[in-house]
Amino acid sequence: MTPSTSNARTARRASISFTAKLTAIDGTALVQLPAEASERLPSRGQVAVHASIGGHDVETVIEPDGRRGHWIRVGDSLQRALRITPGDTTEITIDVASDWPEPDLPDDFARALAEAPAKIRGVWEDITPMARWEWVRWVQATRNPETRQRRVDVSLSKLNDGKRRPCCFNLASCTDPDVAKGGKLPEVT
Repeated sequence: MTPSTSNARTARRASISFTAKLTAIDGTALVQLPAEASERLPSRGQVAVHASIGGHDVETVIEPDGRRGHWIRVGDSLQRALRITPGDTTEITIDVASDWPEPDLPDDFARALAEAPAKIRGVWEDITPMARWEWVRWVQATRNPETRQRRVDVSLSKLNDGKRRPCCFNLASCTDPDVAKGGKLPEVT
């Protein structure tokens, strides 16, 4: 390993601290990372992190904004604990996690996996949590119920074929249908 490679890896592992404003897009409270903070992350896609938000420790996955940046969802319970609302600022420190947390499975996908043959459940259990996040993200990246059901069905079919990841979607795009507009987080002014 050369010194410059070592320094780059150390920089990625160093804590990233910043102050940011809580904003809301269509009822979803979030914090956009400053460009300098986002640039220090190892991926333009999702990144698992250990974070301290306003002094509260959380394990989460930072989402891409579709513009080479990232954002963090701040749920209602965390907003209450922090006593902040959109427009308030908070101190944030993030450390890239070596282990990914398990994703919360949406009910329809969880049901389909539970009812799937053992072979499919076996592949699901054998893939990494990061890969499971990608499957969940792909299934949830639409508001259209028919498209979503088709994605659940295709996921099971691909898992049955031994596929470990969904294909053909931009991992750096903003795929959250609650906030995404054309694969991008709308710019907050």
